[in-house]
Amino acid sequence: MNFHDEIVLITGASNGIGRGLALSYAEQGATVIACDKDEEHGRQLVGEIRENGGNGFFFYCDVRDPKNINELFDEIKQHVGTISILINNAGVSSFQPLFELDIEQWDDVIQTNLRSIFLFSKQAGKLWKNEGVQGRIVNMASTRAFMSEPDSEAYAASKGGIIALTHALASSLSHYNIRVNSISPGWIQTENYEQLREVDHEQHLSNRVGKVEDVAKACFYLTDRSNDFVTGENLTVDGGMTRKMIYKH
Repeated sequence: MNFHDEIVLITGASNGIGRGLALSYAEQGATVIACDKDEEHGRQLVGEIRENGGNGFFFYCDVRDPKNINELFDEIKQHVGTISILINNAGVSSFQPLFELDIEQWDDVIQTNLRSIFLFSKQAGKLWKNEGVQGRIVNMASTRAFMSEPDSEAYAASKGGIIALTHALASSLSHYNIRVNSISPGWIQTENYEQLREVDHEQHLSNRVGKVEDVAKACFYLTDRSNDFVTGENLTVDGGMTRKMIYKH
């Protein structure tokens, strides 16, 4: 897989999985554009990419704000070029007891996690349609789209919506040879991996908790130019956790 001629836009890239994806794409030769509200860590990320010989840029963006997103795409086009890959990774996980969850908290989760994907994908799709670019989109969903624990209504709804939005976008954009897929990560430990307990690893058929590299490799597969037969799909990356029976014998 070769990403040397690709410009990759990653939302929510300053921390966590987004940060790992940015570093991974840069290592594979891509020009990485990181956007986030966290400017301090975003600029540190780009500094690290450049120190390692990569090509990276940071732009501030509130993914809930349509005006901010429009301005972001204009800035990218002016200062960097035309993106070819969009990774919709930005998200918040706010868990509130059902009877304490107010509409403002609900809207914040839905707007950050779900509406942002619609807005970014629409902008990218319009750009690629006009320029004849066979772009690729990966949306970050979650295994929580399929299973739940108490007090996760807003987060679960947003992630379930992402999977449905993914295949709808894939259908709408197929005429322009734009592919859209999603990834549903399970337990991905982004820091202090060595502090995990044995019982944490044993919850997985893979016998270990996931790492950011596991998600990055899935992204590489879905965004590689040659994998043009894969679209509208959701790829679960959870070490088999959601397939493992929980009964104790």
